[in-house]
Order: sequence, then C-alpha cells, then structure tokens
Amino acid sequence: MPSTPDLVSFTDRLADTAGRTILPHFRADLSIENKLDAGFDPVTIADRAAEAAIREIIEAEHPDHGILGEEHGNVRLDAEHVWVLDPIDGTRAFICGLPTWGTLIGFMTAGVPAFGVMDQPFVEERFYGDRTAAWRQHHGKRSVLKTRACARIEDAIACTTHPGLFEGAEKAVYEDIEQRVRTARYGTDCYGYCMVASGQVDLVIETGLQPYDIVALAPIVEGAGGVVTNWSGGSPANGGQIVASGDTRLHEAVLARLASAAL
Repeated sequence: MPSTPDLVSFTDRLADTAGRTILPHFRADLSIENKLDAGFDPVTIADRAAEAAIREIIEAEHPDHGILGEEHGNVRLDAEHVWVLDPIDGTRAFICGLPTWGTLIGFMTAGVPAFGVMDQPFVEERFYGDRTAAWRQHHGKRSVLKTRACARIEDAIACTTHPGLFEGAEKAVYEDIEQRVRTARYGTDCYGYCMVASGQVDLVIETGLQPYDIVALAPIVEGAGGVVTNWSGGSPANGGQIVASGDTRLHEAVLARLASAAL
C-alpha cells in the first residue's frame, strides 16, 4: 500500500483538479439531468467532467489500479488497490447553491477502505483520514480531528440525508432512534460524517448508499476515533445501510436498535 504522505500528495492533486472543474458551474445556470425513470437522481456536467478529469490522472499514473466511479463506470475492480470516486456527493445541495456538497476520493486496499478525502472547494475545506488519524485543512491551517464522547442515544446529535429514504421496517427503527436523540439534522450528505469526525455531531444513519458514497468517509471517521459499519456491524465498503458513530458505546446502542431492520 502507498504511504499516507504519498496518498495525501496524490489525492491533493485529484481534489485540486476536481475543484477547478466543478467551481465554474456552482451557483451558475446549468442543465440538470435525471438518471432515474422513477424518482429524481440529478447529475450535471460538473459531476461528469470532474470525475473524468480525476480518472485521467489515475489512469496515467496508476494504470494497474482499479476505479469505481459514480458517473463513468468501473474498471479493474479485482485489483489490489481501487479508487472510489464521487465527484459531487450532494448533487441536490449543489444544484440548490448550498455548500454542503463535497468531492469524495476513496482508496481501498484488498477490499478495505484505507484512505479517504472529502473536499469542499467553495469553502476551501478538506478532510483526510487513514483509519489511524484524521485531519482537516482549511485556508492552509491543519487541525487534528477527534470525535467526542457520547455514550447514550438520548445525548446524541444525529444526521441523515433525508428521513424519506427510509421505508417499512427501516422507517420504523429510524423514527424510533430520531425520537430519542437530542436533535436531528437533514441534508448533510458527506458533511454529516465529517462533522462526526470533527466532534460536532455524534451519529449518522443512512440507507441505500453506494460504495462511492461511503468508502472515502469511513477512514476519516475511523481515523478520528469513530466507528462506521453497516447496520449488522459489518464492513461499510459495499454501501447499503450505514451507521457512523463518534463513540463505540453509542454505536453499540444504535446497532442494537437497528438490528431488527438490518439486511
């Protein structure tokens, strides 16, 4: 596996390239396509162009690495090292002009999320994690990330993308937890996980995620001292039902409640 300094250097180049590609389209007049026949899954030229630019660099410098991307498909997923890309996580926020979206660049080794970056170029904020440490760069200043202690659901601040994503048994168990937490916030996308790592939020509960939604974020939360799993307590690498907690005691309490709806 490449060293953390090498991964930082390379992903900084990728994130800088993505940011330069995306920002001219933010809060601008742009066309929006819907990727779903039923429902709404928006994509813009910014999503597609940014991922294409990132992939070009990876292919040129690491042609033996795999790539799993939201917009341009997958190649060499059986490789030891696989890049997992979401050029704009939070496209709905992006098209609304809200700066709660981010570029996700994840790196997996032997199927394990090993390193991740979340970059928000509009506010010039970048989060990193390698499972053993996590940090934030903002306006040239680096700060170490650490989750905060929160053992009880009743004391927790929770986030999710939207409660409407939960249906059936998932909806019932999520609503039970939301009614117990101190407060809940919606629409945070990738920022919710970074705020868990930053000690601002205690819990994120999601469902229906793809690998590119979570692979970059798991090493950031874990590097800050938190836990990210699926609702059964297994690896988050394949997406699906995901829970991230800043405190292992809280995580165990939440998993116990989520168990009835875990797939």
